[in-house]
Amino acid sequence: MIITRKFKDFLSSTAFARRHPDEVLPVVVYRHNSLIRRKLGNVDLHLQENKAASLAIAAPLVNSVVIHPGETFSFWKLVGSCTEAKGYREGLVINHGRPDSGIGGGLCQFTNLLHWMVLHSELTIVEHHHHGDLDLFPDFNRQIPFGSGTSIIYNYLDYRVRNNTDQSYQFLVSTTDEHLRGELRAQRAPEVKFHIREEDAYFHEAGGNVYRHNKVMRLRRDKRTGLVTSTEQIIENNALVAYQRELINAPILKSAPPKKDAALTPVQV
Repeated sequence: MIITRKFKDFLSSTAFARRHPDEVLPVVVYRHNSLIRRKLGNVDLHLQENKAASLAIAAPLVNSVVIHPGETFSFWKLVGSCTEAKGYREGLVINHGRPDSGIGGGLCQFTNLLHWMVLHSELTIVEHHHHGDLDLFPDFNRQIPFGSGTSIIYNYLDYRVRNNTDQSYQFLVSTTDEHLRGELRAQRAPEVKFHIREEDAYFHEAGGNVYRHNKVMRLRRDKRTGLVTSTEQIIENNALVAYQRELINAPILKSAPPKKDAALTPVQV
């Protein structure tokens, strides 16, 4: 599959974005810091330390990439394969719905960060692999809605974003001892602002199992008028909870409430 993907990209007319280390675009569109070491159930803390090391290797490979109009950002085009020879370590991966370990594990936190920033912009997501079928770990200092992350596997599960606007955008990313830090920058301030929120969030029982439901919504607001011009449903999750009920910090409904009708514009991500 890796060779097939490389061959398709070779034949494609896609212009891929590249790093421009000496260029920093002037306007901050959105910034976010992601905590590197988080409590994830019974996952070995050693894997969290290894993830920190792997993120520190990958961050400079993406930092300063500029996505010009018409170009496509590809995470794996910039980062390449994750091998021990490059210094990557064993981190947390999800294998057939269960926590496991693998070289370069944990880098999905990187694409989660990028995806969260992109959702606050006019960039177009052209490849995104959702991993909201399972709720594997209880919440710990959660900053973004459940199920709004990404899955990546070199190189056939990629995270790709196309710039269909008339101005350039840029990712700035770096690591500290505690955080993966990100900024999405542009040549000029956009005329719109986006807000991401969670709706219809609850836990419910079905068939002897507990499921976590939510919807992730995106509101588009005109900066000049302050009016919301569109509301989009990005994703709806109904994930099987894979940890003990005692760790759920919310009521568990005996059944899912009836769905509400809403006039929404769907967005494919």
